[in-house]
Amino acid sequence: MSCKIIYFEKMFTATREIINTYKSVDMEVNYWVDLNDEKREQALREANYLITASYPITRELLEKAPNVKLIQKTGSGVDNIDLKAAAEFGIHVASTPGANSNSVVELTIGMIISLYRKLHFLDRLTKNGEWKMWEYRTTMFEMNGKTHGVIGIGNIGRKVAQLSKAFGTNVIYYDVNRLSTEEEKELGITYVTFDNLVSQSDIISLHIPLIPETRNLISDKELNLMKSTAILVNVARGNIIDEQALAEALKCNRLLGAALDTWASEPINSDNPLLQLDNVLATPHIAGGTRDVLETVLRLSFENIRKVEAGSIADNLVKVVSKSV
Repeated sequence: MSCKIIYFEKMFTATREIINTYKSVDMEVNYWVDLNDEKREQALREANYLITASYPITRELLEKAPNVKLIQKTGSGVDNIDLKAAAEFGIHVASTPGANSNSVVELTIGMIISLYRKLHFLDRLTKNGEWKMWEYRTTMFEMNGKTHGVIGIGNIGRKVAQLSKAFGTNVIYYDVNRLSTEEEKELGITYVTFDNLVSQSDIISLHIPLIPETRNLISDKELNLMKSTAILVNVARGNIIDEQALAEALKCNRLLGAALDTWASEPINSDNPLLQLDNVLATPHIAGGTRDVLETVLRLSFENIRKVEAGSIADNLVKVVSKSV
């Protein structure tokens, strides 16, 4: 008897090929985008497993899926899943922490270099026939010698710190859970208070989850503390930054630039003022978006499903629950 799976994200030929590589012959995968409303209702009634990256797994959806054993997130953050509803219905939730860390780290450093060297801006000008060989040199910088403030020193934050130091930066960090003295010494980084990090850093990058305490963590007060030559990089979650406050600060040149991969509203609204600014590098939530990552998270997802089918517990459970009796 086959187990039935719904995959909720956008589909491309390569994605199907990867899924076909990792799924077992006894697994039937339904692709949400291929189903009409009637078939979606049927698929939910029959589904044993749900696989999502960013698609919202809501209470309303779970109410229509009485046979689901596991919601598998192809990533680490689970803010798109109604965990309370999943717990009430006795559905386990698993993630793939760390699977996309190298991809996120590389994009973070790439964004810093792009902002410092205005690559996104000069690319457009050059393609439009403008040869700006000298005009922007006084506002372009090297990473070497700069102070990089890392907010959040988890798996990704640590790797960002290590790679940034390879470019010659001085790395300071803030996290609600400070590392041990030994860990700080091993990484070659220095703990500072949040306000000190904001005011001392030439580069600030965000690597923290979106929770009530981090919503609008960067707003008017923090932006006013930053150096006018500072750059801000967000590859975490959009609502950590007050976008209106950031737009105003950038318009007034209160800081050099910002690179944003995540947004308060996704897809981003076309009238967002940040999209009109040349000192903003904007990307559509692609930090973990490489083929390497997709292959890894899908492999781990189907391995987890096989474990559950075999009567074992899935790896990397976000919350282990059992149905009420």
